[in-house]
Amino acid sequence: MKKALIIEDSDDIRESTAEMLDLAGYETFTAKNGKIGVDLAIKHIPDIILCDIMMPELDGYGVLYLLQKNPQTASIPFIFMTAKAERADMRKGMEMGADDYLTKPFDDVELFNSIESRLKKRNKPVGFKSAGGDRDSLFESLKAKGKTRSFASKQVIYVENDDPSHLYFVKKGQVKTYKRAKDGRELSSTLYSEGDFFGYESLCRSSLYAENAATLNDTELILIAKADFLEYLLNHQEIANAFIGMLSGSVQEKEEQMLRLAYFSVRKRVADALVQVASKFGEPNADTCTLKISRDDLAALVGTASETVSRMLADFKDEKLIEKSGNAIQVLSIEKLRNVKQ
Repeated sequence: MKKALIIEDSDDIRESTAEMLDLAGYETFTAKNGKIGVDLAIKHIPDIILCDIMMPELDGYGVLYLLQKNPQTASIPFIFMTAKAERADMRKGMEMGADDYLTKPFDDVELFNSIESRLKKRNKPVGFKSAGGDRDSLFESLKAKGKTRSFASKQVIYVENDDPSHLYFVKKGQVKTYKRAKDGRELSSTLYSEGDFFGYESLCRSSLYAENAATLNDTELILIAKADFLEYLLNHQEIANAFIGMLSGSVQEKEEQMLRLAYFSVRKRVADALVQVASKFGEPNADTCTLKISRDDLAALVGTASETVSRMLADFKDEKLIEKSGNAIQVLSIEKLRNVKQ
């Protein structure tokens, strides 16, 4: 039985939508606000999520953002429901990764057509058969074809417009990718830590590197030749599916970064950058951590000057959200930073 989650603050709409889906054979779960909806999505992992935009506690955009950050819920088809039909709202929702958009009031035919089309798209089979083999063992054999190389802290790995020749795997250490403006300013796009692959976007597109890559500290990388990577990509469905997921996640992460730059205050962006670094380099599920990241690297993530970042960090210290010791930042509560207001 397919499971559907309905997140809607209007009792009438929530109950009538659930009734329609119940009659169609769905197992339904309902939430009257975004916070409850996120908890139910993580608990039940539904096959489809229908969510209002304008809600108390946490709006629909916030629900979508949080669920897309969670690997368990990131791929669940997400349909916005709203009485607001303005083009800007629709565009914002789709840019954030929503799969469809229903304008209230909608009838049962519109509802079912939207849900069924999303589920069919999600379950569409891959166009080639697996060459066999467990994905983890395939990844290990792919990495075994590469060569391990050590990089010093702050060492450049490749630069924009280089011709890609390798896929990279982080064996130990930390790496950033970034763009550099003509005036020398940096804007970081992605952070990588132990267990991550990077450099695959340009290999898959057969194009020059669109950004730079450098280490954040002493790092060991496995360099896998382009030919070996493409051979595994073409002949092993498990590997292809995994990198398609990575590519999708990379695009989504860059879109979210652009939205933060467009809509969030500097205060909120600095808080989110700290949360991002903590989630990438800290211990899983921990609410505190110590981050060793320079003000310049943090500023590159935020898209602002290092002096501005320093002022925001001083404010967060006064608010008992962080402590500072030399180049280290001790986050006292990741959850409180995540909830910092605009």
